[in-house]
Formats: sequence, C-alpha cells, structure tokens
Amino acid sequence: MEQFAKLRYTRPDGKSLLSYIDSAAKAFQNAESYPAAREIFLSLNQKQEHFHTMEELASIRNSMDTRDAFYQKEMEYFHSVKPGLSVEMKKFHKVFLESSFLPDFERELGQLYIQNVKSRIRLAAESNIELQIRESMLVQEYYRTAAAPQAEFHGETLNFYGLLKKMQDPDRKIRKEAMEKWSALYESISGKLDDIYGELVSIRLELAENLGFPGYEEMIFLQNKRYTYTPEDVAAFREQILRHIVPVCKRLVEEQKARLGIETLHYYDEALMFPEGNAVPMGKKEEMLANAGKMYRELSDATGRFFDFMLRYDLFDLETKPGKQQGGYCTMLAEYKAPFIFSNFNGTDADVDVLTHEAGHAFQAFEALRNVPLSEQTFASEEVDEIHSMTMEFFTYPWMELFFGEQAEKYRKSHLWSELIFMPYIACVDEFQHLVYREKLTDGMERRNVWRRLEEKYLPWRDYDGDPFLEQGAFWMQKLHIFACPFYYIEYALARIGSLEYYSRMADDFHGAFEDYHRLCLAGGTKGYRELLALGNLSDPFKEGTVERVVEAVTKLL
Repeated sequence: MEQFAKLRYTRPDGKSLLSYIDSAAKAFQNAESYPAAREIFLSLNQKQEHFHTMEELASIRNSMDTRDAFYQKEMEYFHSVKPGLSVEMKKFHKVFLESSFLPDFERELGQLYIQNVKSRIRLAAESNIELQIRESMLVQEYYRTAAAPQAEFHGETLNFYGLLKKMQDPDRKIRKEAMEKWSALYESISGKLDDIYGELVSIRLELAENLGFPGYEEMIFLQNKRYTYTPEDVAAFREQILRHIVPVCKRLVEEQKARLGIETLHYYDEALMFPEGNAVPMGKKEEMLANAGKMYRELSDATGRFFDFMLRYDLFDLETKPGKQQGGYCTMLAEYKAPFIFSNFNGTDADVDVLTHEAGHAFQAFEALRNVPLSEQTFASEEVDEIHSMTMEFFTYPWMELFFGEQAEKYRKSHLWSELIFMPYIACVDEFQHLVYREKLTDGMERRNVWRRLEEKYLPWRDYDGDPFLEQGAFWMQKLHIFACPFYYIEYALARIGSLEYYSRMADDFHGAFEDYHRLCLAGGTKGYRELLALGNLSDPFKEGTVERVVEAVTKLL
C-alpha cells in the first residue's frame, strides 16, 4: 500500500459489475458443491469490495474539498449506479437464500449475515431507483451548501468551526458576537436547507411507501439493522434519559453558572467550562499525531500497531479549510484493510476528541478487518460502533498530559461533564426525527416549532439570549445527521451507556475493561446487538434501571 495521497483512483465499471452479478447468480445456482459455490460467492464479494473501495476513495477526496469538480462528478456517478446494483444483487441474494448450501454459509459467516441478506432483499426495489438517486444527490447538495458559508470576525475569515471556537473565548462579549455570526451564517442558508430537507423527507416517505412499510420509521429501523428493538423501545429509552439524566444536567448547569459567575447561561456560554478558559491542546497537527502515536503504543501492543499503520500511510485529513465538508468521520478502504479519519481541527479540545473518538472507530476497523470473514462484516450496527469510539476516549485519559500539559485534569473533568450533558440533546434530535417522519412535516416552520418544543422538554436550560433565528427553533439545522444519516443519532446515547459503564470499571480493573473492549472490537459485525453487549460484558441500556445505575456511578466519579 502507498500513502493515501498517492493511492490511484479509477472509476469502476458499474455495467460490468451488473453483468458479473447476473452471471454469478446463474453459476451459483448451478454449483454442485459447497467449495464451488463458496468460490463464486467470494469472487463476487471481491468485485464488490473493489467497487466500494473506489467509491470510498472518491468520497473521501470529495469531502476534503466539496468544490472539486472531478470528485463531485465521481460521486454523482456512484449515486446513479448503486441503486441498480442493489436491485441486481437482490436476484443473487434470492438464489443464495434458496441454495442447499445455505447452512454451510451460515456456519462460516454467522446467522446475522443471513439476516442482513434478507433485509437487503426487503429494501431493494426497482421502483425506488430514481428516488434513491435523487436522495443521494440532495445529500451531496446539503454538504456543499453547509461547507460554503464564511464570516469576517475580528479580522479573520471563519467558517462554522472557527466561530464555534470563538464561543469558548473567556470574554463573554466575544462569545455572544461569535454566536450571532454563527446564527447569521445558518440563517443565510436556511431557506436552502429547508428546501433540501423538505424534499428529503418527502422522498424518504415515498421510498417507504413503495416498499410497503407503514411508515419511514419501520423502513429505516430495518435499514439500520435494528432487529431487536422498536421505535417504542427507543421512546422508553428517551424517557429514561428524561427521568434520570436531565435532572443531573440541570444540577451541572447550576454548577457551571456559579463557576462562571453568571446569572443566566446563554447558548454562547454552554461550551465554556471554566472562567479562565477551557483546556486547549498544545502543538499543531504534527505534534498531536506524534503524541497520539506515543499514547497508543503505551496503551497496548494492538493499539500501537494500529496507529503506526495510520501514520505510515497518512490515513488522516484533520485540519479545517475552505470548501471542506463539515463534521468528522471514520471510514475504511476495504481492499487495503485501511481505516481513514476525517475531521475539522479548530484549535479546541474537540481536536483531541477526534484523535480518540474517530481513532476508536479506526482501531476497531483495523482489528476487525483482520479477523472477520468478510470486509462487510467489519462494522457492527451503529449503537455498537459508537461504543468502540466513545470508550476509546476514556481509555486514553491517562495520556491527556501529552496534549494538555497542566490542563489535563481540566480537560478530563469537562470531557466527562460533556458526556452527560450531551445525552438530552441526543434524545431531542431523535424524537425530532420521529415526529418529522411520523407527522410528515415537510413545512419548515412546522419543523422549527417542533424543535423548539422539544428543546424546552429535554434542554430546559437552553437560552439563545433573544436571537430571533434560533429562538424560533432553527437550531436543528446545524446537525448533519438529520440530513445525511436519518435516525442515526440515538445510537450515541445507547452507546454512551456502554462506554460510561466501561469507564466506571476502569478505575478498579483497567486491563480487564480493555480486554472486554478489545474482544468487542475484534467481533466487528458478526453478531447481533445484544450478543455483542454480552460479549463485551455490558448491560442492556433498554432494560429499566440500567441508565439510572450507570449515571449514578458516573455522577459519583464526576
């Protein structure tokens, strides 16, 4: 493998792959032995792996600069051919499920793989191809729209991330001014964002209807592999957050107000933990990566091998720049067994969070890619994948002096505080999406009213200091997941229960907790949600009492 920048991209031939899938289905149907059927299956899997590797390579480079015309065209190509490939694979999967060798495949790949195949058949329909293409194009339009705005602020040209950093300034006037600029930037594109999201909602509702689902919730739960719990279970989990975490957060907010010496906590105050300023990481990207290398080598042999691989092949794009897609993510290039970390460094403690959170995803992918039967089994469902990432944030606590020096303890306190205070917001985002799709809210102002009402429920301390745009309920627009990854957010709360449970065990048995965590990482997506929880020695967050018990333990530590 070469360094990421030197990896050669070649557009894969979608028509050729369509033809290959068709011939593979016929050959598979006529296979006379399991070894023969297995060889056909693995050959097709290899072709798909190459296709998806090229797709991810193009996607990463497109997100690095959304203005790059070449990779924008490449993403449009992938969006245009993928729905057709899914329909063609439906034919192969039907043959696969009817095969007399299915028990052999199940023994080798696991029962969950068979269940996933059945889900893909249920979700693939030729009547939805054009709608899926349009949905993907709209998501790409969202990324471009959200990446473009910039504002002049005290002699600097800043994007959303730069302004968020200013909202951690010890000077309250600067924080307020930064929020006003940040709000104005979102208001400047709010009409476009409302239009994009309104059309996305309509398309997704139509996709579900065409497939015969009673609503979009049922479709997206299946698509997200939520096989063992329902929207009603999620509502009950949100209720646990409301009963057991929101009251704790209210107390934390009161403590924060006293610490900052203010009577009212406005939105632009929320990110400031200490009156003299939050912990700020030392050094530039190169120094931070070097320190991360030292940290992961000392944490364990496995994490050391992983991070040395990441450094050797420069599998990062970390610093914010004009035209760069918002957010952060970890993905993988399956052919190279290589994870990739994408982020937007802005000079705050969030930069270190990336080197622990996204590196948690990347470590899990690195390990599972070398352990599971197929690369598509690398990742589990999101509520487990986020355990991998958030738990790594806690395992790296002992090394925070490398990044913050004497401010390391300040970072650890604010980080643990944020783990709790963020939970009600997650519940707010989740219930918002359920209401939008259940009530078919395609009108922008209706959605804002719903969001503001939910903020009052889950975030009763939230105060925008009279900002008219945010007061009317427009804050939801800043959440990428709502546009690009529908219903992918409650996973962060479910996984937080697991990561906080690991954290509460680390003080007594750091090595044992890491062994359980590593075993969970190695399993990838070969088992179902509750099987993986059991494998990692974790409690079920849906079970009444789990949230209360975990939060009580963490509150004592806090």
